[in-house]
Amino acid sequence: MKKITSKSQLAIVLSGLKGFNNPKVSQEQYLMDGEIGASMLWNSYLLGDLNSKVIADLGCGTGILGIGALLLGAKKAISIDSDKNVLKIAKYNILKVKSEGYNIGDFTTICSNVKKINLKADLVVENPPFGTKMRHNDRMFLEKALEIAPVVYSFHKSETKVFLERFSAKKNARITHIWDYKFPLKATFDFHSRQIHYINVSCFRIERAGQILSSVN
Repeated sequence: MKKITSKSQLAIVLSGLKGFNNPKVSQEQYLMDGEIGASMLWNSYLLGDLNSKVIADLGCGTGILGIGALLLGAKKAISIDSDKNVLKIAKYNILKVKSEGYNIGDFTTICSNVKKINLKADLVVENPPFGTKMRHNDRMFLEKALEIAPVVYSFHKSETKVFLERFSAKKNARITHIWDYKFPLKATFDFHSRQIHYINVSCFRIERAGQILSSVN
């Protein structure tokens, strides 16, 4: 069975996964960039946050982050989205990866509004809506993520750093790492006037205070 041995190899695999068929602007369904997703996951791998862990991917879309976590040694990925059609794509993508001969753990999907999720995991990875269409949607995702797991990797607009620091402190958590990216938003909807637009996005690693990451059965 094949294994991922480098960040660049992971980026190639993730970039080859199927994207959205009919993305919904109301849900801010923008495809996770394979290179950025690989960079974030590789960082979490190097920090020891993935090996044999249970991962929850909130608002998973086409499943890129959860699948990437499995490729780097996670035991199980629980991919959650309210859109049943994108979960079909996520299932297609996991089958694609398996057909290419990669040895991966369990992949489970849940069709549900993130607000209604009640589960526990070792780690949450998420690329939540930025809250531009539904105000405070990003806050809701992060709040739920910190309920689910002691460690969270979450993408947000870089300009929200101060807010995230205050929000984390209120939740008895702290930001331990920040990685900055130029996130490419490719022309997806009719109102997009440019083929590609870059925005400043950061991935924040947030850890609940007094928590020790341990495997969840």
